[in-house]
Amino acid sequence: MSQNPPNLRPDLAPKPLFDTPARPGQPRIGMVSLGCPKALVDSERILTRLRAEGYAISPDYQGADAVIVNTCGFLDSAKAESLEAIGEALAANGRVIVTGCLGAEPEYITGAHPSVMAVTGPHQYEQVLDAVHVAVPPSPDPFVDLLPATGVKLTPRHYSYLKISEGCNHKCRFCIIPDMRGRLVSRPAHAVMREAEKLVEAGVRELLVISQDTSAYGVDIKHAASSGRDGREHRAHITDLARDLGSLGAWVRLHYVYPYPHVRDLIPLMTEGLVLPYLDIPFQHAHPETLKRMARPAAAAKTLDEIAAWRAVCPEITLRSTFIVGYPGETEEEFQTLLDWMDEAQLDRVGCFQYENVEGARSNALPDHVPDEVKQDRWERFMEKAQAISEAKLAAKIGTRQQVLVDSVDAEGATCRTKADAPEIDGNLFIDDDFEGLTPGDIVTVEVDEASEYDLWGRRI
Repeated sequence: MSQNPPNLRPDLAPKPLFDTPARPGQPRIGMVSLGCPKALVDSERILTRLRAEGYAISPDYQGADAVIVNTCGFLDSAKAESLEAIGEALAANGRVIVTGCLGAEPEYITGAHPSVMAVTGPHQYEQVLDAVHVAVPPSPDPFVDLLPATGVKLTPRHYSYLKISEGCNHKCRFCIIPDMRGRLVSRPAHAVMREAEKLVEAGVRELLVISQDTSAYGVDIKHAASSGRDGREHRAHITDLARDLGSLGAWVRLHYVYPYPHVRDLIPLMTEGLVLPYLDIPFQHAHPETLKRMARPAAAAKTLDEIAAWRAVCPEITLRSTFIVGYPGETEEEFQTLLDWMDEAQLDRVGCFQYENVEGARSNALPDHVPDEVKQDRWERFMEKAQAISEAKLAAKIGTRQQVLVDSVDAEGATCRTKADAPEIDGNLFIDDDFEGLTPGDIVTVEVDEASEYDLWGRRI
């Protein structure tokens, strides 16, 4: 087992898992899923539909009749990674269908790779299926092509992402997601609950709630209530949804939560044990002038008050966030304000990006872009600060008892996560002794006996 360093790309999706062999003659489709967990959910939906139509899922290029590449287009570096993945799939297989956020710019893709078979945009499920049907006609067998209630999952069976909405109403200057995915569109609450119920019934122990703006869930549909199959009404509001999800008995973890005032209503649910004491909040910066240039709420001081209020109600709450350094116009004074804010906020889990232009983003036109060497220096100083805070916070957990969820077990031990750790982006807790008999999905209690900058070690109690 290896320690888990800070993942500085929290938008990266986990590696897909495939374990269903194909029958002889069954058409096979490969999938490369790039980008955020929201894109991973899109990939799961596409593959679920394909499996229902008789396609097998290939774990490699060579065994696939065609490959779908679900792309990311959030940053220029992500676009380059997507083009590289498309090129790799073309070189290894030759029959490639492109979808996802970068698919909103088809000329950009076909200009680099004119031989792709089709290009579709984000969450265009029907168009992707149509392209697959043309490339590889389906060959269903109604006697064997049956799916579990959860459909096809690209994450381990014991946790699952639960997407509650698409799109975003914010107009941050550095972000083009609203242009790619549109404005906020919330799913009906009863549909979210039905999916969550099916996942928990199938053995999922942790639900990771995701969207572009989780706090705004239901705003577009005026927080309408809808009835499930059992006749129970569910209201499309994040507080109500969190309470309803918490009643299912699984861990519920909230991601991408903007710090609106009503977020404070979620904190009592954490103290009651209905929702994990964990908030993933994209603060992005702390200096008011930088935030104004980003077109984000410029109330960092009030944010510190909110954090203090959350901790007063729920002292064990874990706060995760991401920040951008080197944003156009960022002065040394503004950056120092961010470091000072970090000293006060004492966030538990932190990721950091160096600003880069994104085609179509309004921030590209801002004056006073920061030189690359200055961005690199500020990133290193920021991460040094974040690492010191993380190290101190984890050291304080030595001697405490923690509930952990087992993610994997090998000959060396069990790799687990505490309630403070989201998969892929946060730390791990390792059990080196007395791990025999543990399996992924188990929840056990440990006493922490060692800590590093980002990970913990413990023994079972």
